[in-house]
Formats: sequence, structure tokens, C-alpha cells
Amino acid sequence: MKRFRLPSWAIGIIGVVAIIAVWWIIAIAVAPVGTTYARVPTPPQVVASILADGPAFFWKNFSVTLTEAGIGYFWGNLIALALSAFVLVVPRAEGVLNQIAVITYCVPIVSIGAVAIIILGGSKTPGAPSATAIFLAAISVFFTTVVGTLLGLKAADRASLDVVTVYGGSKFTQLRKVRAIAALPNILSALQIAVPAAFLGAILGEYLGKIETGVGPILVAAQVTLNSPRVWGLFLLCALVSIIGYTIVGLIGRLVAPWSAGKAS
Repeated sequence: MKRFRLPSWAIGIIGVVAIIAVWWIIAIAVAPVGTTYARVPTPPQVVASILADGPAFFWKNFSVTLTEAGIGYFWGNLIALALSAFVLVVPRAEGVLNQIAVITYCVPIVSIGAVAIIILGGSKTPGAPSATAIFLAAISVFFTTVVGTLLGLKAADRASLDVVTVYGGSKFTQLRKVRAIAALPNILSALQIAVPAAFLGAILGEYLGKIETGVGPILVAAQVTLNSPRVWGLFLLCALVSIIGYTIVGLIGRLVAPWSAGKAS
């Protein structure tokens, strides 16, 4: 007897509907008594809040945060890739790089941000990206990209490396012709995971202050005024932005390295 199996898109829709239903039930169950704000707003309240704020409001703030996250994502990953490649050429530097990566991951990012806000400050002009937010976005992606890249570079086929050596190739030639290709799936996976991390780092950088426009400032303002529908709306929009960015990088990865997804190139 052939078992019936729902397609993945149907499972996804059922999951979303179930989450919304549970959310709605919780909102009704913890409905406020004698207060003017809802601790857990219902889905219609959140949608109404998003529509009331309008696209212009969200674009004005999200565009700044996305710019900070994008710049930090670029530089953080570029430095991580460059240092990982350097380690393959100079193996003695691996210990130092691993220590730096672990420090950036283990030290609370809020503590790093407190130091960064003193040194770098926020944005110099209203609406401009914050230097601290860019720095924290770069720090947020560094560890993941270093670990993924090093694992990928070390996973290269030993026989292929020996062939390059036999023909007089250097470690740099091995890196360029063998290791980089072998590491591509790991690197792309690390870059995909780094997308939401960079966005979160940028928001945390904005939370520290010295910036007037961005997701961080409007989140703080909504919390201070107990505007729970706006807080939940911003939460959902941030999640949506992260998912879209994660998906886009994943699709790029499938185009660049289709073999990583089990497809023929």
C-alpha cells in the first residue's frame, strides 16, 4: 500500500497556520485586564499596526539597518576568508586565527559594542549608517565564516593535493586549484548562515544609541511607549528580512556550486 505524503509546500502552509492559531489562542488567553496595552497582541492587531505605519516608515528605518548589515557582512566575511586562506599558506598562524575567532564568538557582543560605541561612535549625520552597527555586524559573521572556511579548505582530496605537489605546485597553487573548489560548499553554507547574524549584529549596534534612524531606535521607542503591536510587527518584519536574505544567498550557492545540493553541474 502506497503511503500518502503531503508536498513540502503544503506542510509549510499547515505549519504557518498552526503557528498563527497558537499565537491567537495565547493572545486571547493573556488578554489584559484593566490595562491599555496588549502584552500579546492578536494577529489582526499586528497587521493593522503594520498597515498604519506604512511602507515609507519601515523603508526609512530598515534601509539604514540593511545598509549597516550589508557593509558589515561584506567586510567581516572578506577578512574571515582572507585570514583562512592565509592559514593554509602559513599553517603556524592557525592557532592565532582560531583564538581570535573564538574570542569574537564567546565575548558577549553587547560588551564589545559598549567599547565600540566609545571608540567608533554612532552615525555622524541623521539617517547615515552607524559605524558601531557595521562593526558589530562584521564581528557577528566572523566566527561562522572562519570555521566553515577552514573545515572546507582542509577537506580537499589528498590525492589531488599530491598531484599539484608532484608537478611543482606551491601551497598557494594547491589553495587556488584544489582547496578553494573543495571548500566552496562549506563557504557558501557559512555565508548563508552569516546573513541573519549580520542583520542581528547591526540591530544590536543601533540599540547602543547615537543613531536616530534604524530598526534599533524604533524598537526602543515602541518598547518605551508599550506599543506591543508595533514591537511584534517589527519582530515579524525582521524575521522576514532575515529569511529572505538567507534564501537569496542559498539560491546563489546552488547556482555557483550545484554539486553541493546533490545536483549535476
